[in-house]
Amino acid sequence: MVLRSTRVVTPEGERPAAVAVSGGTIAAVWAYDADVPEGARLVDLGDDALLPGLVDTHVHINDPGRTEWEGFASATRAAAAGGITTLVDMPLNSIPPTTTVENLAVKQDTARGKVHTDVGFWGGAVPGNVKDLQPLHDAGVFGFKCFLLHSGVDEFPQLSPEELADALTELSRFDGLLIVHAEDPQLIDGAPQRSGPHYADFLASRPRAAENAAIEGLITLAKRLNARVHVLHLSSSDALPLIAAAKREGVKLTVETCPHFLTLTAEEVPDGATEFKCCPPIREAANQDALWEGLADGTIDCIVSDHSPSTIELKVKETGDFAAAWGGISSLQLGLPAIWTEARRRGHSVADVARWMSQAPAALVGLSTKGAIAVGYDADFAVLAPDETFTVDPAELYHRNRITAYAGKTLHGVVRSTWLRGELIAENGVTNEPTGRLITRENA
Repeated sequence: MVLRSTRVVTPEGERPAAVAVSGGTIAAVWAYDADVPEGARLVDLGDDALLPGLVDTHVHINDPGRTEWEGFASATRAAAAGGITTLVDMPLNSIPPTTTVENLAVKQDTARGKVHTDVGFWGGAVPGNVKDLQPLHDAGVFGFKCFLLHSGVDEFPQLSPEELADALTELSRFDGLLIVHAEDPQLIDGAPQRSGPHYADFLASRPRAAENAAIEGLITLAKRLNARVHVLHLSSSDALPLIAAAKREGVKLTVETCPHFLTLTAEEVPDGATEFKCCPPIREAANQDALWEGLADGTIDCIVSDHSPSTIELKVKETGDFAAAWGGISSLQLGLPAIWTEARRRGHSVADVARWMSQAPAALVGLSTKGAIAVGYDADFAVLAPDETFTVDPAELYHRNRITAYAGKTLHGVVRSTWLRGELIAENGVTNEPTGRLITRENA
């Protein structure tokens, strides 16, 4: 098969090209007008952009145990419709959490045969499971998630400062990756905690200072232990100078942010609109501008969804009480057009988006055959009509609970089709039967 487009996004940038696929991998990237081999199927994409399939390393699927919140079938179907070909599932909100090899096996058994995309797994670092970290690593998880404050579910407790140091010391022995929800619990506890419908009150309850302090502590610890640390869902632009300085010093630090922090602003959140609640929170427009600058200069490495769904009953409260509502933004199906809409407005290219949402997340977790349109890589593609627009209708989403902060927004970028190892898995919003694989660090 040969896919041809005037806008193929390669590691060297965007150009007209023809991409040859054989046996599920990219066999060649030719000139646009190269002769198609006899017998090969030609897929002419015209001026639609051919991107590497997106890699989303921050997804809460919640299966088993809270499948009514999401589930492997619905999550990966939404991902496929949105141009994502690989995702990595978070270790919490499922029951049991992925904190032992036995619990990992339960999750893998639950997912097997249901996934439309390739799916890998994070392990969890919780109090008392230091002994489980090496076995989980050997079983193929891509790293370990921890919280520094209450996670929102009791079966996944946060680490104390001492437990954090113990876990990171253990991970440094085998170069394991610790991914951290970085908010300082004492500063959160000391912030004003008011219930009710006013978004300003919720925003004040999760101050930037809590993120900044937690990140500063992580940098100090990672530097002392020569350990790998990844900061999850950065929302505070105040932390960018700390992060940039740490990277210049050679600290093994990477950072992600999310579509909602880059496309939504505190100023536009209506009071009572709890579909906008997430932790850390959506902040002000000036903060968003600085996050985009951090992406542009490489301080922030990648963009991932932090898809964190729940039932509508948990997410939407009749009183509009931000304190009582579940915190999380569902965006698996919408992340690519949401980011492209804002990126194009700010003068960024489709190649920039592919770097932030495919190449960099793949590199974060060591997916050596994902994240690029290049010879030898998996033939994973997202086909995007970058100049077309659509208005978000929650009824058209594949998320199990169809509520979204993007409802009613007009976005640029229609995902025409998604391909996994050369096989069409979604076209014009319609997904095929699940053919995804469960991946580990060894077979990725």
